[in-house]
Amino acid sequence: MQIQALLIDIDGVLAVGGVPIQGAPEAIRWIEDQGIPYRFVSNSTQRSRRQIAERLNKAGFSISPDQIATPVVSALRLLEEKGISACRLLMTDAARSEFSEGGITEAPNGAEAVIVGDAGSAFSFSVLNEAFREINDGALFIALERDRYWMAEDGLTLAAGPFVAALEYATGRAATVMGKPSPDAFLSACTMNGVEPGKTAMIGDDIRTDVGGAQNAGLVGVLVKTGKYSPVAARESGVQPDMILPSIAYLKELFARFI
Repeated sequence: MQIQALLIDIDGVLAVGGVPIQGAPEAIRWIEDQGIPYRFVSNSTQRSRRQIAERLNKAGFSISPDQIATPVVSALRLLEEKGISACRLLMTDAARSEFSEGGITEAPNGAEAVIVGDAGSAFSFSVLNEAFREINDGALFIALERDRYWMAEDGLTLAAGPFVAALEYATGRAATVMGKPSPDAFLSACTMNGVEPGKTAMIGDDIRTDVGGAQNAGLVGVLVKTGKYSPVAARESGVQPDMILPSIAYLKELFARFI
């Protein structure tokens, strides 16, 4: 099997808290020098794509927003397909602004869809209870991602997944998931690269979301031992990565193996 394209997670793979992983900027420059198609596939919903790119560029990368695939982009496409514009948005102001730019308005009552991203400290009983009532009344239930946690500057931090799970349990309805590990998140990025899934590798620090999700979509799953990597979580996940790298700085080893 030959790897011809890459999908790369951001948080924990390229940088942690805005600080680049050692050798990561050089690895991205090497990819570009080799002419290898790639996209960044992130479940981050705390920042807009523009903010993500700006943060990474300050850390020594050279990345444009259109190289980044996020759940917000997929959600906007789904809402357009369904003709929905009035939504309840549980997320940061940065993510909310992307929906606003995409023609979505916030509905204080009678929302056609409830969209849950990473709202951080904005999650509260009243916020979740309002969302619960609207989902229970029939609003479309969309989860931008359902990661369990992520590596913030001050340590492991709850992501949107636990709150999505709470709403699923309360309503008895499963959310439509836009981000990883949904197969569509990987397949749409493969389409952007113009390379089939079987010849594409996904590089991530989350054994379930990144590696397991990619493998289920037909991609090669590569785990890096940076970010939120945990040997215990990897062992207990039941997921067997196609390859494990110390970090993305060792990327050349992937191409040496899959040639």
